[in-house]
Amino acid sequence: MTDRQYNESHSWQYDIRLRNRHADLQDAGLTESDVENLHVTNFRFTPLIREDSRQQAIQFIKRHEWLGNISQYTTHWFGAYYQPSPDIFCRPILAGVILMNMPNAFSTMLGADTPQLERLISRGACISWSPKCLASALLMWSIRWMVTHTQYRLFTAYADPAAKELGTIYQACNFYYLGKSAGTAVRCVNPYTGKMVNDRFFRYVRAYKQYAKELGIEWQNEWAQGQSMCWNVMPDDVVSALRERSRWHYAQASKVFVSPKHKYAMVLGRTSKETKRLRQLFESLNSNLPYPKNRGE
Repeated sequence: MTDRQYNESHSWQYDIRLRNRHADLQDAGLTESDVENLHVTNFRFTPLIREDSRQQAIQFIKRHEWLGNISQYTTHWFGAYYQPSPDIFCRPILAGVILMNMPNAFSTMLGADTPQLERLISRGACISWSPKCLASALLMWSIRWMVTHTQYRLFTAYADPAAKELGTIYQACNFYYLGKSAGTAVRCVNPYTGKMVNDRFFRYVRAYKQYAKELGIEWQNEWAQGQSMCWNVMPDDVVSALRERSRWHYAQASKVFVSPKHKYAMVLGRTSKETKRLRQLFESLNSNLPYPKNRGE
């Protein structure tokens, strides 16, 4: 997360496109005339499977996206590539990235099965010289890929008023608008990296492992399963020590209070029949509000 202040009248995403354009063109070996008539059909969309592709995507997000980092537990990676020449030795240029991961908190937007159906669109950006419609095309391609190849059917996303975001891309893709997230979120400084994290960080397994190391407690593998702590198999004194250390680190951490964000959702099934059934269920359980139009509010 970020505690940066942004005070322009347009979105930060548009601002960074303007600021990065000259360098982006130079890095790609392209000119303004080269990109003037680019179309979505000039780009290849693909899931990012290889580690080197994912590392490239991380650097891309750091350069082109508001938050400047990847989120916790990214599960699915997608990229858009531009091939400037038919020459097979000409390396494709990464021009867009979408990352999806576990939601910040599971909801019941599709009933009790929501945790098995939901993924969060956590990061996304396109290079400055890409055609304007590339972002929405890559986003919808990624969602359709997820629907075809996984069990996920609900895709949620946020737009940050601090970055003067309205969620224009989600509006263009006909997402549901659910209003602003409730209350004021708290972001904390990670005591180990100095980066901004949500307040749940202090209860993550990897945080408890750090606490055990600080306290001279030898970590046992059976104390955690995946991302969940197995408190029932731990000695009572260890449980008390780790939980107390978690509370202490949270109390000591520097905190930033963040305004509520706009929340959007897309529901899509593998068939039109499934889409209709899921959207009827979603609409029966959630309010579909008018899209916001005033940037930064």
